[in-house]
Amino acid sequence: MAKKVTRGEDVIKWIENYCYIPEGKFAGKRVKLRPWQKKDIRKIYDNKSGTRRAILSFGRKNAKTTLSAFLLLVHLVGPEAKKNSQLYSAAQSRDQAAILFNLASKIVRMSPDLNEYVGIRESAKELFCAEIGTLYKALSAEASTAYGLSPVFIVHDELGQVKGPRSSLYEALETAVGAQEEPLSIVISTQAPTDGDLLSILIDDAKAGYDPRVVLCLHTADESLDPFSVKAIKQANPAYGDFLNAREVRAMAADAKRMPAREPEYRNLVLNQRVEMDSPFISKSLWMGCQGQVFESFKGYPVYAGLDLSEVSDLTALVLAAYVEGVWQIKSMFWLPSDGLVEKSRSDRVPYDQWAGLGHIQAVPGKSIEYGYVADYMRGLFDNLDIRAVAFDRWNFRHFRRSLLDVGFTEEELENKFVEFGQGYKSMSPALRDTESIILQNKLVHDGNPVLNMCASNAVVQSDPAGNRKLTKQKSSGRIDGMVSLVMAMSVAATHEVEEEKVSFWETAS
Repeated sequence: MAKKVTRGEDVIKWIENYCYIPEGKFAGKRVKLRPWQKKDIRKIYDNKSGTRRAILSFGRKNAKTTLSAFLLLVHLVGPEAKKNSQLYSAAQSRDQAAILFNLASKIVRMSPDLNEYVGIRESAKELFCAEIGTLYKALSAEASTAYGLSPVFIVHDELGQVKGPRSSLYEALETAVGAQEEPLSIVISTQAPTDGDLLSILIDDAKAGYDPRVVLCLHTADESLDPFSVKAIKQANPAYGDFLNAREVRAMAADAKRMPAREPEYRNLVLNQRVEMDSPFISKSLWMGCQGQVFESFKGYPVYAGLDLSEVSDLTALVLAAYVEGVWQIKSMFWLPSDGLVEKSRSDRVPYDQWAGLGHIQAVPGKSIEYGYVADYMRGLFDNLDIRAVAFDRWNFRHFRRSLLDVGFTEEELENKFVEFGQGYKSMSPALRDTESIILQNKLVHDGNPVLNMCASNAVVQSDPAGNRKLTKQKSSGRIDGMVSLVMAMSVAATHEVEEEKVSFWETAS
């Protein structure tokens, strides 16, 4: 008895019979799918639960968009085509949107069979098959063009370019498939830079396995590997040494190793890791390597704090550092106004609302942060913990001082426990150096608060001609308040006694 051909095998067979390689050194040759491509196709089409969304992510130049063009044609005129159906691709720019359309058009023109049935409208960026009534159109990020549509198949091309947790175009298309029986979305992209970006959220949800209809094909270099090794490169680039030029990729690795400023770009685009393009104060791998178990309570240990007071509607951050068994354990708390929190999440492209629901941010009632809430929280800390010092930015502290007195702080406490910390090179440069030293010595542990992680990934250093450094909000890509608070906390920790024998922290840590 002949073995039944699966949907995945049918798709593979059709692509290899009717499609041609549109560009590159094998341009014009009939497609011969690689084993890893066939494996990904089978995962999509032979999923017993049926696939609603498939996420394919690997390094650049592994023919991601070409593969999505093949799948697009499978649904336009191949074995997955449905009569009178609408198909769309979505990209963040017109240029990116044109790439998939142009590749699909080239494949059609090269194939005598496809060219007979598929029409091309260049100006409208459309492909159509009049015989069965299918229509494909390329869309870019003008969200209004996506409303009123009813797609059965969507390609989200390079979704990793979306900064933050939301995209109007993505949401418009994904909510437009309700009338379809078996809609399919293909997300195809290198990884986004941060955990708070839309693609990262989708990937993490797929990893958790909540929905069996979501398929994840993720090729990324293990962060424990030497990032410049061939092993790391191969993990993220299945086409390495095949149609991806191995010599060129190794040259990119050598450039990144020689010039650290190139490393973030190399890690993101070649190794397909979540890395900000701008070099942060602390590299992601180093920061995440500090994540670990933190005591639930710091009671009984010396505690130092850094407080970054915000404008009335911005993020206020407090970081606590406790010296526990020879290392500094870190906890953080953040405040934002509850009114307009969803809108702020959209404008900053950061999931503040989700983090507030999980307790990582305290949403203060109203449209602005009433310093009384922060003061009351700190009063509780002082009543229950051995707070040795709190470093604060003088900005806005004049108003906060009144709130501290209102909740029971004495003038003596304010005088002895609160330490003014300037945000210029004079104060910040030695504090940055000390914080780096602690991290490099593996003497800092944080609990992985996603808000603090975001601040760490955003933190960028500015230098003056003398080589002094400071954290700068102007050059950072997002909020860095938590990292500023951490640096302030470690600055006062370095100048205070942490053992009963009156041994300084730096003597203890050496």
